[in-house]
Amino acid sequence: MIENKVLVIAYYFPPMGLSGVQRTLKFVKYLPDFDWQPVVLTSNPRSYYAFDQTLLDELSDKNIEIVRTPTKKTKNEKPLKQVKFPSYFIQKTGRAFLQTIFQPDPKIRWKKTALRLADEIFKNNDIRAIFATAPPFTDFLIARELAKTYNVPFIVDYRDVWVDNPFHFYATPFHKVYAINLEKEILTHADKIIVTTRHIKENILRRYKFLTQEDVVIISHGYDPEDFLFDEKIYLNPNKFTITHSGVFQDDRTPEYFLKAFANFLDLKKGAKENSFLKLIGVMRNEHTKLIKKLNLDNNVNITGYLNHKDAVRNLLDSDILWLMLNDTVRSPGKLYEYFGAKKTLLITSPDGLMKRQALESKAAFTTLPNDIEAITKALLELYDLWKQRNLPIPSESFANQFNRKELTNLLANELSRVTDIV
Repeated sequence: MIENKVLVIAYYFPPMGLSGVQRTLKFVKYLPDFDWQPVVLTSNPRSYYAFDQTLLDELSDKNIEIVRTPTKKTKNEKPLKQVKFPSYFIQKTGRAFLQTIFQPDPKIRWKKTALRLADEIFKNNDIRAIFATAPPFTDFLIARELAKTYNVPFIVDYRDVWVDNPFHFYATPFHKVYAINLEKEILTHADKIIVTTRHIKENILRRYKFLTQEDVVIISHGYDPEDFLFDEKIYLNPNKFTITHSGVFQDDRTPEYFLKAFANFLDLKKGAKENSFLKLIGVMRNEHTKLIKKLNLDNNVNITGYLNHKDAVRNLLDSDILWLMLNDTVRSPGKLYEYFGAKKTLLITSPDGLMKRQALESKAAFTTLPNDIEAITKALLELYDLWKQRNLPIPSESFANQFNRKELTNLLANELSRVTDIV
């Protein structure tokens, strides 16, 4: 029996789907292998953009205690309901309204119930440390309060930046100052700060001079090799040139420029219309499906809708090219590392920054700016020729292995051991 227990605070957790749950799920899955038993405190939403029971099934033999808010079940409890993504305008307007009222984010309404349930967790378990992952940054506030109450160390995990997040709305200078002070309060007391990229680390160290290099540890996103194990061999169709994008075009991310380039490519390359296909895995906004029709791409673009994680991975393996689109240098999409795990040729349409540099390190990536239609068209033409020649580059085994989720979890376990040794 594992004696070291860690409370994991994560608003987003399976059966909720999408990429935001993957990092936390895999930490929870593999921490017991390194002598840390997680107890998960999470939410219990009845509606969300995607649900994936198969993710939760990964923990079925791990004996993980999961405490959800609210915990009371009623006979009239509604089943899980998947909702559509709103338009970018509605999403942006709604976020601005909510972030004007609620700080640090709208999930602050979850805090009171989470703290009450956490008290029960501490009564029933010998919790030695707290691990909180964000966004939402309300998770950090909960961790700070519990750490103070129960005198245990806490670690914060930044999946994205906080104060300088381009999608955070500050109605007045006061709102931003308040956010800075709130973040400073958390980081002053945190026993360790974990980030996914050097960019986030530098951002934090630049703003808060009292922190040292040792205070902030980088543990990147990754992929789980077990997700790529299938009972049957997956064969590529040698007569189909398949490009796949997995994920949701949230916020101001748009496939518009790529779709226009793809249409150009089909017109320019003889025979491409008959054997070239773009597969879009995930929930699509109405404006994007309308654009596909407008560009007459219906026969060459396949929108799968949301797929469970196992099926999504299967589709990555059944592709020639994996496309990732990003229009800022702040976010660190976990999808890129899953692409590395698939060991496929990459097409990255992104500004110059960490993600592009890391993709190029794979020696299997073609890169362009996200809105450069001409450059994307040129890249597609070149990739098609390489495909015809059966000469597409792929990442090496050694390159991909550095992003193994299990090994990354070992790094987290080491940090948990360090902070508990200090207390």
